[in-house]
Amino acid sequence: MDKLKKELLNIYQTILDKEPAINQMASSVHSDYKLSAKNLYRYLILRSFDLRKVHDSLSEYGISSMRTAESYVWKNLTNALSIINLLQSKSWTPKLSIEGLGYKKSRKLLTKHANRLFNTMNKSHTTEIMVTMPTEASEDLELVRNLILAGMEVARINLSHDSIEIWQKMVENLKNISQELNLPIKIYMDLSGPKIRTAEIAIPRKKKKKDRIDNYLNLKKGEHLILTKRPTKGKRAVYKDDKQLVSYSEVGITLPQVITDLEIGDPVFFDDGMIEGKVLSKTADDIELVITKVYKKKLKSRKGINLPETHLNLPSLTDQDIKNLPFVVANADIVGYSFVRTPEDVQKLYQELAKLKNEDIGVVFKIENKEAFENLSLILFEAMKRPKIGVMIARGDLAVELGYERISEVQQQILWFCEAAHIPVIWATQVLENLAKTGIPTRAEVSDASLSAQAECVMLNKGPFIVETVQMLKQILVKMEKHGSKKKPTMRALNVAKLKLDKLAEIS
Repeated sequence: MDKLKKELLNIYQTILDKEPAINQMASSVHSDYKLSAKNLYRYLILRSFDLRKVHDSLSEYGISSMRTAESYVWKNLTNALSIINLLQSKSWTPKLSIEGLGYKKSRKLLTKHANRLFNTMNKSHTTEIMVTMPTEASEDLELVRNLILAGMEVARINLSHDSIEIWQKMVENLKNISQELNLPIKIYMDLSGPKIRTAEIAIPRKKKKKDRIDNYLNLKKGEHLILTKRPTKGKRAVYKDDKQLVSYSEVGITLPQVITDLEIGDPVFFDDGMIEGKVLSKTADDIELVITKVYKKKLKSRKGINLPETHLNLPSLTDQDIKNLPFVVANADIVGYSFVRTPEDVQKLYQELAKLKNEDIGVVFKIENKEAFENLSLILFEAMKRPKIGVMIARGDLAVELGYERISEVQQQILWFCEAAHIPVIWATQVLENLAKTGIPTRAEVSDASLSAQAECVMLNKGPFIVETVQMLKQILVKMEKHGSKKKPTMRALNVAKLKLDKLAEIS
């Protein structure tokens, strides 16, 4: 027991030594998030230690372990130390009197922040259901009505698609049906951010004596591909009659400046990771890739490109986003911030909102790339300078950028960090997707949907069976929330915590 107490006292003293920096950080955030900023900082310190043996030993003595320490770190740690000393017939009190943020108060604080963002009403489940609006929602009033009746509480309008005229019709329909049913609905608008995609592919070919235009390239492992900033409609590889290669396949890119940022050796993923390449060489205009993995042979027009190892000199807030912001603040309750990567990106959006004299709109930060995940704690501290904030776990892009084998642990780590900061989370990407598209759920996606009850909101994408999908998700959430809100994880040291403590030390 003495060894266990020594290990806990080491953590305790490390936190005490950091209290001046913790208080300084808390002084920079919104008053509603001061306790949360302190707790997040302490959680980073806690998770810089390997706690696996510690919490196993605590459980052995029947003491509440550090597994559930996310939302009230100081109280959890000092309570554990007090109980250990009592078991040794000793008395112990903390050297420093710190505000009492215990389990109940921390849960109330998270609920308060979630209610402020989503305006949660009394209902059978606490996790909100968000649905991406299809284009039809601008005309089909019955669809909107059925979605709200089924349990949709947040309507997502993706500004990457459609037009301002269609968005306006969606807003009007949502508000009219909400008023008609006397059921509140929040409107969430996603800013597009910089979209790195393949350019248009339009390659003519003869087929059965008829001209045809293909919008794709056929690629195979080991083949070379030219990614270019030059104007092109795409080209197939050209071979001589003796099958000797004359020129490689070629495809353009929607954001040509990315070509400059790519470096030799960088991985390049196309179409949600269906095709993977590696940079072999570069010129001012072109990147030569070797295709290393192929899960889908056809590379089509306008498919997403992920560059997890490349430092991109792209603005998270594009000129088009800034142009759309006045419409967003006039019509939406929440704005989704795509492609956020650094605290400076947070500052940029806040500056633009300040220009529009808007202090009320909620802001959700989409964690969708490797850099955003690695900078998560710094992004959260900067985000806490406004009171209505949230985080979206964009699992699709994260899986591509960090590896499919890591997405389970990464989504859990984001949940832990946000719980430590008492920031509500939106669980997104492919939730009950097969059900929404085909009307039949897979067993795996139902299990996945049950995990989403850990978040404060779940996002569903559009599909022909979306009303039935909302109904099923609501049933799952009602059942799962009766079993608890969070699971108990093991507590290995997190590199993302260690690295950002060093960064915070520089800031402090």
